[in-house]
Amino acid sequence: MELLTIGAFAKASRLSPKALRLYDELGLLTPARVDPDTGYRRYAPGQLEQARLVAWLRRLGMPLARIRRVCAMEPGEAAGEIRAYWARVEADTAARRDLAAFLVDHLTGKDPTMSRTTAPLALRYAALSDTGRVRASNQDTAYAGSRLLAVADGYGTRGAPASAAAVDALRSLESETVPAGDLLNALEDALGRAEQAVHGVSSPGDDAGTTLTAMLWTGSQLALVHIGDSRVHLLRDGELFQITHDHTVVQSLIDEGRLTPEEAASHPQLSLLMRALGRGADSTPDLRLHDARAGDRYLLCSDGLSTAVPPGDVHRVLADTPEPEAAVRELVGLANASGGPDNVSCVVADVVAQA
Repeated sequence: MELLTIGAFAKASRLSPKALRLYDELGLLTPARVDPDTGYRRYAPGQLEQARLVAWLRRLGMPLARIRRVCAMEPGEAAGEIRAYWARVEADTAARRDLAAFLVDHLTGKDPTMSRTTAPLALRYAALSDTGRVRASNQDTAYAGSRLLAVADGYGTRGAPASAAAVDALRSLESETVPAGDLLNALEDALGRAEQAVHGVSSPGDDAGTTLTAMLWTGSQLALVHIGDSRVHLLRDGELFQITHDHTVVQSLIDEGRLTPEEAASHPQLSLLMRALGRGADSTPDLRLHDARAGDRYLLCSDGLSTAVPPGDVHRVLADTPEPEAAVRELVGLANASGGPDNVSCVVADVVAQA
């Protein structure tokens, strides 16, 4: 079998000689032969397919370490890995697109934190937290006020104080005057205070921490800060939308196409968090702004509701129960009627026109 020079192989594979030398050093594409005296590399024609695969994957932007894994896989497994990689790229791109749109509006004077409605709006709200039927204590915290809505789901030996501390750290936002353009910065600063508060109720080595999902009312919008697997749903024009994304291992597997939502429901690591407020945890938040309309209904809930009550039942209660207080009672009742396997917390808030 005649070997190809590095120049001929580079031309056939559309990889530069410089790239081929790098991939050799990384063990990604080892030459068939290296001259012991000159160090000159030669390649077998049969290596072209792998070289072309490497070139295509680099054009996708895939990191070299992941390319090495893909090249070691069987074709079917490699295809699944590429699908998973691209799903993550699309998710990251969507998050950056939302931030870019916010920045464009802000810098062109179309500040999304300013009112876009002439009718004055207000919130009508209720909150309820319950231990459930299985847990010995309640580690959730739920809060609803005229400007702040929040749910936190504590975990570990000091989970209850952790969730309470996180929510308490945000409550100053109820009375603070925040300039419109600084709203998201104020939320991020408040999250930093919440993280310090959680650290303050635990000791080094403790496994205590909490999720935190909160919304701050601005008069025409709700600003969202979210970390963990508590959720926010929006009922608008009869349709129910989940507007948060779970920060869990299982959700990341769904995002990458490795699990279906049906498979995820019974996964043994269903509640394993990828982000949270706690020592050693990734505390990177999602921060967003949502335009509010009269007639909107928001639900904030811990995973004690979402894992116990089917989405159709949640939709029915939110659509058919006019008063927020009655709605939170019914939702908690449904979770407990399903066995109440976890603490359950709900906040329901209606956007209404001021009288």
